[in-house]
Amino acid sequence: MGKDRAVDPLTLAALSALWLTSLVDARRLSPHTLRAYAATIERFDAFLHRHLGGTPTATALAALTPADFRGFLALRRGEGLANASVARDVSALRTFFAWARRAQGVDCEGIAGLKSPRLARRLPRAVSPDDATGLIAAVGDDARTPWTAARDTAVLLLLYGAGLRIAEALALTGAVLPLGATISVTGKRNKTRIVPLLPVVADAIMAYVALTPWPPSRDAPLFRGKRGGPLDPGIVRAAIRAARPALGLPDSATPHALRHSFATHLLARGADLRAIQDLLGHASLSSTQIYTAVDAAQLLDVYRHAHPRA
Repeated sequence: MGKDRAVDPLTLAALSALWLTSLVDARRLSPHTLRAYAATIERFDAFLHRHLGGTPTATALAALTPADFRGFLALRRGEGLANASVARDVSALRTFFAWARRAQGVDCEGIAGLKSPRLARRLPRAVSPDDATGLIAAVGDDARTPWTAARDTAVLLLLYGAGLRIAEALALTGAVLPLGATISVTGKRNKTRIVPLLPVVADAIMAYVALTPWPPSRDAPLFRGKRGGPLDPGIVRAAIRAARPALGLPDSATPHALRHSFATHLLARGADLRAIQDLLGHASLSSTQIYTAVDAAQLLDVYRHAHPRA
């Protein structure tokens, strides 16, 4: 979060340190989001040093205008930033100034004029059921040891068979044992949901538990790395990257695509949209409704390739 330096308590650097601490304590954001927010405020701090000709204080922050914020975003765009990254910077600035007003009395009217760029909503790219199961099997076959093969298979089946995010699967602890018909999953914003556990998924988890050299503990991660620490999601992503070429799968076949496939395949088989929302842990139904577009897109693709007059 930047180099340590002696600062006045009312500088942007000091305020941002307090803000980031409050996010850790109150909102339980992911480490990735916290790093991104911290990086945005550090860049904004550096910009204001040059733009204002000195250290940005709380008084200076309150006096910022929409033009000042546009100047910062213009600089960022000049660095080659895409709309998605600009939108993330806007989100970080809005969140910071909302906190500064509420917690520190720093009321900046200029932030109200800060607009986020419109983002094209990408449709998730699901893989077919055969490709999903083939990919999971290939990852297991490529593993170096039986216990890591069982581990990777269990993790990927939790994504495809239960709709978990990779972070949710790797956050499971030995407290889920012994397994029942459901498991409790902690998702974004520390929200907990109950997810049904298919027998094939439960069997894969128990196969891993039987082989792992690290006996499960209630307070320790269920899925371990080769040295016993928490399994790094990068290991899972790398295993999928290595398995894709032999199956002829595109780069879009990622761990998260397996979660997309879980939702898409349920919808295609008639599952209720609100039930899928609950299974995925979406806070808003609008986040789940994107899968109706995915399903429609797949139907259109089949039509174009199969209909004699398409």
